[in-house]
Amino acid sequence: MRAVFLALAAAAVMTAGQASAAAIDLSKPYGDKYGCINKNGQEVAADQMLLLTDKELITAASACTFTETKAKADGSLTIKAECEAEGEDGKSPATFTIKRSARNAKKLSVVDEDGNVMGEVSRCK
Repeated sequence: MRAVFLALAAAAVMTAGQASAAAIDLSKPYGDKYGCINKNGQEVAADQMLLLTDKELITAASACTFTETKAKADGSLTIKAECEAEGEDGKSPATFTIKRSARNAKKLSVVDEDGNVMGEVSRCK
């Protein structure tokens, strides 16, 4: 009986380890070419830019501050945010999904609440 318990406990630990390995880690920024260039502040102007950190999503025309982040069973993240758009007053709510890219496991896809892919980002160097 004890051997069965130990085997189940070991399997649970291994499963938890695999789940956490698949989880998305935003402790370091991700971005496209211009997002990574601008990760420390606006260094170059770009019509298209995507920067993802553990606290915000920044594009060329908007800045979204995360209010809630939930990990899903498939390893993706659902993020609720308050966004400010260039040329507009106030903030509006938004929801994003961050998931591994289907084309490249090292990249992340940023998907808006309508299912549109906003872009793919790589870990900034």
